[in-house]
Amino acid sequence: MNFFRYILFILIAVAIGACSTPPSRFGVYQQSDGTIGVHAPKDAKEEEAQDVALAECKKLGKRNVTIIDSRKTVNDRFPMTYNYLCR
Repeated sequence: MNFFRYILFILIAVAIGACSTPPSRFGVYQQSDGTIGVHAPKDAKEEEAQDVALAECKKLGKRNVTIIDSRKTVNDRFPMTYNYLCR
């Protein structure tokens, strides 16, 4: 009986692990002025960062994003930061 409980526990743990969402490659944050900042990883393109910003703006009930600026950072993990305005 304990063997079957053990197998059941393993199967449930695997099922829960398979359904989990992987961590985002982008760092997304909302600034105090209402703009959306996106820290992009090394291999990301600007269009990918814009898609991430658009998804965040849609959470806020906005439909479009406009890029305000982009700049390089000294962070090795996120070497580019993009700022977007939600509309």
